[in-house]
This record gives sequence, C-alpha cells and structure tokens, in this order.
Amino acid sequence: MIDIRKLKELVRLMVENELSELDLQDQQETVKIRRGAETQTVVNHQPVIYNGAPTGQAQPQVAAPQAAAQAAPAAEAPAAEASASSDDAGLVAIESPMVGTFYTAPNPDSDNYVSVGSEVSEDSNVCLVEAMKVFNEIKAGVSGKIERILVKSGDAVEFGQKLFLVRPS
Repeated sequence: MIDIRKLKELVRLMVENELSELDLQDQQETVKIRRGAETQTVVNHQPVIYNGAPTGQAQPQVAAPQAAAQAAPAAEAPAAEASASSDDAGLVAIESPMVGTFYTAPNPDSDNYVSVGSEVSEDSNVCLVEAMKVFNEIKAGVSGKIERILVKSGDAVEFGQKLFLVRPS
C-alpha cells in the first residue's frame, strides 16, 4: 500500500508542473495518476508554414557541387528530386508541431494509428510525439488518404518536419 503522504506529494508535483498523467514503478509499488477527463488529450497545433515562392515568381536554384568526384551523384540527385516532387504534387504534409520523438502507435503492442492507404479526417489521430515525457496525440488536420509516411517510429523529429503526405479528398 502506498503511503498517502507520498501520493499527496505526487499530486502536488503534478499540479505545479501542469502534468496530466504520471506513471511510476519500482520493485514494490506501481502508481498511475491522471488528472482531468479520461478522454482529454494534449494536442499542440502550430500553423503550417509553406516555404514555396508565390505563384509567378522564379524558384531559387541550388547550385550542384563542382567537384569531379561528386559530379555523378549530383547529376542523379536532381532527376530523383524531380520525380519525387512530381509524385508529391497535390499532396499535403502533416508536420510535427514540436520537437520530440515520433511514434506510430500508442504503445509497442498496439496497431499503428495509420498506415499508407489509410483514410483520415481532420480530427483523426495519426501519431504521437513525445516531448519531455508527455505523449502528445497529433491530429491529421486534413481529410484524405495517407500516401507516404516519412518518419520511422522512434525517430527524433524537429518542429515543422514533415511526418506524412496526404492526398486530400
């Protein structure tokens, strides 16, 4: 049985640090505390920023490396990039709203939230991003079909990094 003083201290720490869930475990005790409604989720939405030039203006060009040793790979890169960009035409990116660790499922034993070909709505959960031991459910923000998953589960992600490409419906 857990000491009530310890429990009160844990709750106080949760309130002070604005935590919604706490899960602790050692050899003798396991404690899981949640604040708020069971269905409450933490979702941090950030505006999507597109770095494309406005219509009618020239796109900036990236110069290819001049070294002879890099000439062959540099020549192949624009061709691969061009085919990838033509494949991605009309797709909308779901971007990470924060820095953290990307997860495709709520836990290792669960199915992924989405996979390639999954239909999503604006309110569909597509992944989790863990930041400072808080798991944040990320919503699609767009209705459509998942065309590509750009990040592997367990990888670190940056703010604004593309996670999924969706064909809007």
